Amino acid sequence: QVQLVESGGGLVQAGGSLRLSCVASGRIFDINAMGWYRQAPGNQRELVATITSGANRNYKDSVKGRFTISRDNAKNTVYLQMNSLKPEDTAVYFCNANLLGPDGYGEYWGQGTQVTVSS
Repeated sequence: QVQLVESGGGLVQAGGSLRLSCVASGRIFDINAMGWYRQAPGNQRELVATITSGANRNYKDSVKGRFTISRDNAKNTVYLQMNSLKPEDTAVYFCNANLLGPDGYGEYWGQGTQVTVSS
């Protein structure tokens, strides 16, 4: 079994910061890209940031300069440092990983963590 577990969400005022973490556990043989997505009520899930095993990063335009994605390969963990948060960043944030598990390569998702930014 492979599991992704997020933590670090919460309620913060506009301009504040949060750091999300996601740990991948279980029978994992290799991890390619890891990333963060978010979904606000009534909206589709959207990409926030991704990072490859070689540390190449990609960001949604609206978070560039405010969010930083990083990973610790030894710990199978990906982080999202979110600074200068805005009310429009409010959403459920999901961790994603493309990894090699017992059934081959596949996409895995965490259960999500709520981020709420008050104005």
